[in-house]
Amino acid sequence: MINGAFGVGKTTISNELVKDVEGSMIFDPEEVGFMLRNVIPEDVKQLEAKTGDFQDLLLWKELTVNVAESLITKCKVNLIVPMTIQKPEYLDYIINGFKGIDQQTYHFCLTASKGTIFERLRDWGEEDGNWCFRQTDQCLKSFKENNFEEYIDTENVEVSNIIDIIKDRLSIEVI
Repeated sequence: MINGAFGVGKTTISNELVKDVEGSMIFDPEEVGFMLRNVIPEDVKQLEAKTGDFQDLLLWKELTVNVAESLITKCKVNLIVPMTIQKPEYLDYIINGFKGIDQQTYHFCLTASKGTIFERLRDWGEEDGNWCFRQTDQCLKSFKENNFEEYIDTENVEVSNIIDIIKDRLSIEVI
């Protein structure tokens, strides 16, 4: 799992990592959330996800684990999972579910300063004040106050160096 605030570099790192980790593919749980957002009636969503965040839906957490298990079983791959997940109880649910599938589940939390994150979001074409900007403070606070396992600072660090850090950690137990 490659976790972190929007704009911290999860997608970039995941796209590079999949090139270097043989037999891997990217699974983005956000796609599960988009599907649920489109198929669940509004009145049902409001019962669990009044905030509009599909991560508040129990079905999202369940399906994220179930889809991961299906992908691993049917495709015989290692998953690289980029996601922004800041609520410790949601992270615990997902990680425990993933570890139930594969004990060699790793969680890396990418970090950077708020200024760097905002700069990267603007480079993506996001406008100040958009949803991803509004999530930054809460993400940074949660990542600081809770144990999100292995932190990797992406501030002024080359992508290749971050990939090397992750690959070194994976090789300890995987290879």
